[in-house]
Amino acid sequence: MDVNGTVAEGFEPVREAFAANFALLGERGAAVAVYRDGHRVVDLWAGTRDIDGDDGGAPWEPGTAQVVRSATKGVVAAALLLLHQRGALDLDAPVGEYWPEFKAAGKDRTLVRHLLAHRAGVPVLDRPLTPAEAADPDLGAAAVAAQAPVWEPGTDHGYHAQTYSWLTGELLRRVTGRPVGAWLADEIAGPVGADLWLGLPEAEQGRVGRVGPADTPEAAGGGLRTRPKRAVAEAYADPDSLTRRAFAAITPLPDENDPGYRAAALPASNGIATADGLARFYASLIGEVDGGTRLFTPRTMELARTEQSAGPDRVLVVNTRFGLGHMLHGAAAPLLSPGSFGHPGRGGPLAFADPETGVAFGYVTNGFRQSVTADPRAQALVRAVRAALA
Repeated sequence: MDVNGTVAEGFEPVREAFAANFALLGERGAAVAVYRDGHRVVDLWAGTRDIDGDDGGAPWEPGTAQVVRSATKGVVAAALLLLHQRGALDLDAPVGEYWPEFKAAGKDRTLVRHLLAHRAGVPVLDRPLTPAEAADPDLGAAAVAAQAPVWEPGTDHGYHAQTYSWLTGELLRRVTGRPVGAWLADEIAGPVGADLWLGLPEAEQGRVGRVGPADTPEAAGGGLRTRPKRAVAEAYADPDSLTRRAFAAITPLPDENDPGYRAAALPASNGIATADGLARFYASLIGEVDGGTRLFTPRTMELARTEQSAGPDRVLVVNTRFGLGHMLHGAAAPLLSPGSFGHPGRGGPLAFADPETGVAFGYVTNGFRQSVTADPRAQALVRAVRAALA
């Protein structure tokens, strides 16, 4: 496999790990970018833009973008923290102060920080939405506003896999008066210069590759197959579990290659980005990018990575750690160091920042595995970054 792009001196282990992902871990098309102290030190891509077809179609190019699934959550969480930084959003205010309809069904004491940290108690919908309904922000907001919580808000945590879209998107719209995708474009992607979209413009559709299931090589071939623990497997298999119901809040699951789905704005799941776009975005949260834009103040950066939820996750059935919307380093989401914060996408993508080393990381792929977090390809790249720093 020909690996294209550049690495700064000392970061050669990342190129080696990236090439090994294609040789050993079934990678078909992917890119990785790393920034250090606001400057790009790794920019690599290889393979084909599309995962399907006999040859995968056109080659991956420097500007190729992909759906990044739940890595989108880290972007919308940063948007809400920016509103707090600007004095427009109080983290300790009830959500209903900004969104009165949300007070229904026992949610009147749900705080903004509960919503961000997966403590709101509404990871499921009693009546799942169709893909068309899910794409309508008014319908999605009305559904989560009417939903009764499955635990008392603020008392426990569980991953809001799909409902995070309407919770965060509607809160931002109530505070700013603007659609979430447009706000992100104007206030985050534009100023930072990041190839990152929530609601893909028609003019950019041709840059996005087709995604699908990734090959999962056996360990004997040098690759890695992860086998879920029994409790996790049973939770995903049980149609009545919070796990299955949380991911089934949109039923059937949308076609991620559908242009209509890509044009919608679902902050939990359908952001589209290049690897460089994700890494550049996270670099702007911890410092100036290329000597220019910085989004977070040091205080907001610390808020982003201050633990709000930790321990057994009622949805993912493993121990998870969350700050105010971002996943924190731990067994479920191994990042670069204990101080890292970011978010994976189910079965592949990963993006995060590590303030102690000044590193920001972005990885995108066209092949998704069954795992929710800790994808072996992304983890191989994180280990290589750690080795380069050492």
